[in-house]
Amino acid sequence: MEVLKLKKTIEKTLNQNKASNIITISLKGKTSIADYMIIASGNSSRHIQSLAEILVKKLEEKGFEQCKIEGKTSKDWKLIDAIDIIVHIFHPEKRKFYDLEKMWCDPSENKEITV
Repeated sequence: MEVLKLKKTIEKTLNQNKASNIITISLKGKTSIADYMIIASGNSSRHIQSLAEILVKKLEEKGFEQCKIEGKTSKDWKLIDAIDIIVHIFHPEKRKFYDLEKMWCDPSENKEITV
């Protein structure tokens, strides 16, 4: 799957499952680990776990069997490694604490906010 289609699939799946404050950050020219980072929030530990599991299942349906969830024991954060895209799902307080947007965004660039 082309990376832009993968990005849209991830954003759509998170949005449909009530993730909040979904932000996509281009990593092109910043790192070679991935093309994009998508950050979203869940409203409880169950919601965060559910979002991660639903997303991995959707990606597997699209042929991405190698995707996995990191942070399985954490109640506040999950990471889904979708090869070209890294997805972070946080509890809002943890998201604010780690502030990945500030770390990875160039102040002059606009973050893509998915509604």
